[in-house]
Amino acid sequence: MSWRPFWHRNGLSRSLSRKGKGADVRTIRHLDQDDVEIFRRIRLEALHREPQAFASTAADWARLSTAEWQARLAANTVFVALDGHEPVGIMGLMRQRSSRMAHRATIIMVYVRREARGSGVARELLAHLTDHARSAGIRMLELVARADNETAIRFYEREEFREIGRVPGGLLDGEEEVDEILMARHIDGRAAPAQTSQGVPR
Repeated sequence: MSWRPFWHRNGLSRSLSRKGKGADVRTIRHLDQDDVEIFRRIRLEALHREPQAFASTAADWARLSTAEWQARLAANTVFVALDGHEPVGIMGLMRQRSSRMAHRATIIMVYVRREARGSGVARELLAHLTDHARSAGIRMLELVARADNETAIRFYEREEFREIGRVPGGLLDGEEEVDEILMARHIDGRAAPAQTSQGVPR
């Protein structure tokens, strides 16, 4: 999971890997409203290929107008992993709006295409997102994971997230109720939040 970094303003990018002479470079890109088609493509792919992983459905998003897709890009921070021009992963950040909670943000829309998993894409998306959050004054990152998604939970634990609570039956998968795990990580150098059955500390 090594890479050689470079930074590009107005579309933050970092080289992840080269697959040989003349091959495209895999990059991480911070999307803006002009990147709506990239956003639409990878978001709908995620919802179609991994429908059980998300609270939203593909139908929820497919009906959105282009202006609504652009509005969601404007409201949240979204990073995409590109293999050449092909999007292979996505990770978003939704910041709390209330002034006393604006130091907190939730990681959303996490997806990496199956064939790109294990290559460090998720880790690099998270690194970019974390760097951006710190620069924006965010102190704590939060997320929600399905309790039965052991792979995702292990990944976040390796990245210093800790379980802080559980929502019994928080997600409906058809008729089945699935527990949700709440996880958090301070990114300002403090120790991990203490576990609590009440969810993210207020």
